Amino acid sequence: MKNQCLISKAFIILQVLIVSFLLLSVNPASARLTAKANHDHITVDFFYHGSTVSVRGISDPDTDLIIKITSDEGHQTLREKGKVGGLLWMNVGELKIEHVPNVYFLHSTKNIEDILTQAQINKYVIGYSSLERHTEMNVSDEGEKSKWFNEFVKFKESSNLYATTAGKISLTEKDGVQNYYILTQWPFQAPPGQYTVTVYAVKDKKVVDTATSNVSVEQIGMVKSFANMAKNSAAEYGFISIIVALSTGFGVGLIFRKSGGAH
Repeated sequence: MKNQCLISKAFIILQVLIVSFLLLSVNPASARLTAKANHDHITVDFFYHGSTVSVRGISDPDTDLIIKITSDEGHQTLREKGKVGGLLWMNVGELKIEHVPNVYFLHSTKNIEDILTQAQINKYVIGYSSLERHTEMNVSDEGEKSKWFNEFVKFKESSNLYATTAGKISLTEKDGVQNYYILTQWPFQAPPGQYTVTVYAVKDKKVVDTATSNVSVEQIGMVKSFANMAKNSAAEYGFISIIVALSTGFGVGLIFRKSGGAH
């Protein structure tokens, strides 16, 4: 009986030691992370001129954050123009880019290169340099790829579809939890579709946790009807467009005549 008691006590002590070891071996850098896009359903009507999207959540204190908002990867085509016969400007070639998002917004608490290793940057496709490595192009060498990718990014930035910022995420700490918030402008150029918001918690130059949310952009009302007509009934859409254009011109002409014309 005494031996059984000793064995039971030894077994309990062993269990306590195992649990203690497991608790001590948990990675202290693992961040608890949440993400919520406040304006997660954007509707497009005749009066739509863009919107705003805010992203907020919580993380462990002393973690840096990266917020990436992207569309699904797809195919992009840019047409190269040049002079033909020394006279006319025409399309002389096509640049095809694969595995690239149409929309790419990146926001971080600090410069990406200061908080992540290059290996982590490439692994999570964070920043333009890793996006370039991730994409494929119909070019002859890496030098050409780099040149044309930079031109592609300039084009996307001028269209308000690509952007990067550092230091614009607001951070506050309360009750041992770090709260973060950022308000971003959503461009009217972003087409309808589903967008993914990915938040990365970073510590010791590694991503220690991720959280995701979604933004949906949807056409409604007459805008949606006309878009569907343009896609499914091109002839009917073209006819209505001509009628609308003629009616608009006629109406403007009437207003102009009533106002007495130009002076």
